[in-house]
Amino acid sequence: GKGIVFFMDDDNTYSIKLFEEIAKVKKVGVWPVGLVGGLNAETPIIDQRTGKVTGYKSGWKPDRPFAIDMAGFAINVDLILSKPEAQFSYKMEKGLQESEFLSYFTTKEELEPLADNCTKVYVWHTRTEKPSVNGVVPGLEV
Repeated sequence: GKGIVFFMDDDNTYSIKLFEEIAKVKKVGVWPVGLVGGLNAETPIIDQRTGKVTGYKSGWKPDRPFAIDMAGFAINVDLILSKPEAQFSYKMEKGLQESEFLSYFTTKEELEPLADNCTKVYVWHTRTEKPSVNGVVPGLEV
């Protein structure tokens, strides 16, 4: 069997197409994430000749080893299980967790660009806000 680990978040919005892309992951797949870092999207930069990731368009610290939002990658579970030392550090500066975690499993050059060579956005950081409720409709289970 083949399992893929993807870190979902309650403040993101997902297209069903993203899960079709996740199913293609062999080791570590990457794709753009919309509405993050003060940009309309952050994305890996792909060399069109080689199909490899060469850098990142990111609104915050694009020189990070993996300038990727948590919603912008997925990892084969067998790869995770092969690296029992891999973990998230609670001491890591905010925004560097992804780089530290991904460095256990891959290099920038080994990343698998998905979502039509990172030209399509299928996940957006839309943020979940507390709703303002001013009344109650009786008789409903909510």
